[in-house]
Amino acid sequence: MALTADVKQELTAIEVGKTTVRAAELATILRFSGGLHIISGRIAVESEVDSPQIARRVRKDLAELYGVRSEATMISAGGARKGPAYLVRVVEGGETLARQTGLLDARRRPIRGLPNRLTTGNREDLAAVWRGAFLAAGSLTDPGRSAALEIVCPGNEAAMALVGAAGRLRIPAKAREVRGVHRVVVREGEAIGAILRLMGADATVAAWEELRQRREVRATANRLVNFDDANLRRSAQAAVAACARVERALEILGDEVPEHLKYAGDLRLAHRDASLDELGHHADPPMTKDAVAGRIRRLLAMADKKASDEGIPGTDAGLPPELAE
Repeated sequence: MALTADVKQELTAIEVGKTTVRAAELATILRFSGGLHIISGRIAVESEVDSPQIARRVRKDLAELYGVRSEATMISAGGARKGPAYLVRVVEGGETLARQTGLLDARRRPIRGLPNRLTTGNREDLAAVWRGAFLAAGSLTDPGRSAALEIVCPGNEAAMALVGAAGRLRIPAKAREVRGVHRVVVREGEAIGAILRLMGADATVAAWEELRQRREVRATANRLVNFDDANLRRSAQAAVAACARVERALEILGDEVPEHLKYAGDLRLAHRDASLDELGHHADPPMTKDAVAGRIRRLLAMADKKASDEGIPGTDAGLPPELAE
């Protein structure tokens, strides 16, 4: 989770000047990290985040944008929570804040997705929505086959709103539900880099891209090594099979084997790991690889014909199943 922490640390250091952009980010954080609660008959707004820096950012924006006081407490790790969490709560003026940030509609009904004004805003607003969602409930995995930037969403409506915002930014994102938990996922390497840049995590995305390129080079090298190993393995198996068949052919033919075919067979057995081209260079006088292959082919064919006529096993009789032709 180091990459996730790096992204969040970089995003919390971003200074946003425009009020509308700050409001879009804050509203999204509140929507994705908490919800509404009734405390002593009053509506309270709560936000649970995973770092004190994010909690401070939320409290600062609440005070400067909406003039509300908030309280913060730390929740110790336990159960499914691996680390401590930081809870920001607004009780005094909570209902008004909920309406202003789009958590409640005018009839005091909870809004399940995101306010329409956020998901139809300009690129800065849409990037702020994604930044807020990532700060609240985002994660980034290491580059590789399963690389992903993922946002855990409070419900399907919020997930679809986030997908819509990504679409307006030309980022391919998909919503999915696993065991009742709604998530929005960006998987393509280029798309992950693009959304990170839009959110403002330029330094982290540079490190992520460098790691991605290194892993791609390593994966390519591993594929080439495996390919070479497979070729060497097949060549070795073919050489073992050829030598076994030549030995059996010389045994079947005995004194009947023509001298020039016997010479090719003996050459094969004397240089078991050599290629046909190398066998030709070992011959005296030298032969082409086609000449060597032709003589060995005729030696095996003559032996197999004699074995068939006499009803005895042929040249491939002693080969293990994985080497038999």
